[in-house]
Amino acid sequence: MNLVIFGPPGAGKGTQSSFLINNFNFFQLSTGDLLRNELKSGSKLASEIEVLMNSGKLVSDDIINNLIGKKLEDKSIENRIIFDGFPRNIDQAKTLDNLLEKHSQSISLVLNLKVDYSILTKRISGRVSCSVCKKTFNEFFDPPTTCKDPNCKTRTLVKRSDDNEDTVSKRLKTYDESTLPILDYYSAKNIVSDVDAMDEIAKVSEQISNIIKDLKSWLWKKDLYIPTVL
Repeated sequence: MNLVIFGPPGAGKGTQSSFLINNFNFFQLSTGDLLRNELKSGSKLASEIEVLMNSGKLVSDDIINNLIGKKLEDKSIENRIIFDGFPRNIDQAKTLDNLLEKHSQSISLVLNLKVDYSILTKRISGRVSCSVCKKTFNEFFDPPTTCKDPNCKTRTLVKRSDDNEDTVSKRLKTYDESTLPILDYYSAKNIVSDVDAMDEIAKVSEQISNIIKDLKSWLWKKDLYIPTVL
């Protein structure tokens, strides 16, 4: 069972991916990790990637597709992949389908983490962290309090420069414009499941767990389930 998780910035994709990795034996395939690992290899392709990144240009779809194709040859992650940061457009989604098909695999599930944008904006723009212990607070929902570490008496509260309402609104608009067409593509395949990501983290995880268990049960009945996910 391979899956894709969609959700705007701050929706909890990273948190829920970790839950799936720890509880269902998934492997997270991140395009960012693939690029970093390739750069470390010193290959000819690594040199090409380095030139592009140093010049501020985006890495081409062809390079990303090449890296993903190579990774899919790894039998240890077969049918237990969470795709992170990919696909980002319709062409990439279609290419991913073709790459998986070459390895007798497919996308079984697309999780769509749904959130209220007004609250999400406050989640992100309100984030601050302790300069000493790095604990994260939220000025709206979890106001900064005294940290337990005595060293934190000398702390300052740090806020990322891009955690402001204007930047967050632009990121959400970009997400909608790029992602909604991909969701339509996968919805036509009847593999999209919406998740209420506004709930408590544990309850969001429970929703996802139930979706996966139900899908596994259905695949068993259809004799399509490959038991690589625990």
